[in-house]
Amino acid sequence: MASLKELKGRIASVKSTQKITKAKQMVAAAKLRKAQAAAEAARPYAERLEKVMGSLASKVSISDSTPKLLAGTGKNEKHLLVVATSDRGLCGAFNSNIVKDVRIKAEKLIAEGKQVEFFMIGRKGRPVINRVYPGKIAGEFDTTEIKNPHYDDAKAIADELVERLEKGEFDVAWLFYSKFKSALLQEPQTQQIIPVPIEEGTDAKSTAAVDYEPDEEEILSELLPRNLTIQLFRALLENTASEQGASMTAMDNATRNAGELIDNLTIEYNRTRQAVITTELVEIISGAEAL
Repeated sequence: MASLKELKGRIASVKSTQKITKAKQMVAAAKLRKAQAAAEAARPYAERLEKVMGSLASKVSISDSTPKLLAGTGKNEKHLLVVATSDRGLCGAFNSNIVKDVRIKAEKLIAEGKQVEFFMIGRKGRPVINRVYPGKIAGEFDTTEIKNPHYDDAKAIADELVERLEKGEFDVAWLFYSKFKSALLQEPQTQQIIPVPIEEGTDAKSTAAVDYEPDEEEILSELLPRNLTIQLFRALLENTASEQGASMTAMDNATRNAGELIDNLTIEYNRTRQAVITTELVEIISGAEAL
């Protein structure tokens, strides 16, 4: 049985932890409002642009001059998995759920005989990927200094992916992130970003004529990089909101668990104290009777 001093120390320690988790919960709740608003504001534009590019991919005649972001490299052997996670922990299963989807996709591609490499955004996914797939991390984007995602951050990532595509380092790129639903629910997402996936319900071999103004090359050169950047920007915003929601929920659970532990330790402390007092009284009474 633990001594009164040990129990008192444990209670004080848990109370200190509870104060920290409560503070982190309040901080996450405050950040969540702004992050949620940003993620929800970006969705309509990103989703509509994705549909437009998917429809365009199904109607444009593919030729040697078609940009690789739209047509791809013509191969389907090298796959780059772009994994967006957070830089911090204490957010429940947020990061592990994303990495779980990444591993499922990677194993499926490997089983099909494809080459798989990873491009990491955020630090938390790197240890697991590096342990399970050693030497397969092809690149990394440091987000430790980014407090709130900006369009320029997504553009920097998009520029690096385009550069790698032009060098022939991969044929297909997949994006993994978590879509914010609520503070209690975040859904891991898997999205093909390079080449532009053909819109569902359309014929992949369609060669329907599309009229461009001012011209095809100028419009595609503007829209395709922008679409890639927007999809990455949406993923960063969704991840930020999901991280704060998961962190708020995790810290709320931790605060309540700490409260329950304090109650249990307090009961144990009181019982132990009562036992000590009872023992001392028995000793005093026994000594008095002996005299």
